[in-house]
Amino acid sequence: MIVINANEVNQDNRPDDARLKTLFPKGIIDGGKVMFGTVVIPPKARVPMKGQGAHDQDEYSYIMRGSIQTESGGKAYTVSAGEATLIPAGEEHWAYNAGDEDCEIVWVLVER
Repeated sequence: MIVINANEVNQDNRPDDARLKTLFPKGIIDGGKVMFGTVVIPPKARVPMKGQGAHDQDEYSYIMRGSIQTESGGKAYTVSAGEATLIPAGEEHWAYNAGDEDCEIVWVLVER
């Protein structure tokens, strides 16, 4: 077992205001195909700042607190605490926190 304290993990450098932490990077174990982390998107922040993003992996997310407006695959969504999402590999998406509290998300990227 590998145990880490998320409070001791440095944030990834990002051009937007999101506070992203990769808790377990891909390959932390031999043959590993999963990345796991957290992101906090503050009010009025957009990820990415402009345009859309996409991953080579499937993205699973669980909203721990707050809510997020997002577009994925050309469809608009509002996702709130207690809800989970799955964005298939290659699907373009973005997220915006229109609320007045941080949106805290746990995410997993899984290679196919």
